[in-house]
Amino acid sequence: MVKSDAEVNQFLARFLPKLKTWGIVYLNREKNLAALKELAITAAQRDSIIQSLCVVDYVETLESLMPGRSDYLWVFGKQIDGKEVYIKVAVGEPSSKTICISFHLAEYPLKYAFK
Repeated sequence: MVKSDAEVNQFLARFLPKLKTWGIVYLNREKNLAALKELAITAAQRDSIIQSLCVVDYVETLESLMPGRSDYLWVFGKQIDGKEVYIKVAVGEPSSKTICISFHLAEYPLKYAFK
């Protein structure tokens, strides 16, 4: 589902300050780890890229597949050295780290909602 630009702004207004306060946990999926090598970036650079997410980077919102969870997964894309990167994040539980489920090269061209 695609959210309005106001809804994306609301998400970012919650996500980014929480990220700065609590930090972020990355799922150690093989393709997420390989992406750092493929993009020749450090973990700190990956953090900066996620901190720079904005409305124009927004792709779509997905419902969480985890049982008993009602939160959403937010999909964004970024161009890094001419390569499109698929980024999927969630706010996470209160008083805990934000979550990055995916940070890897896009497997298909992304359709940005506001570009």
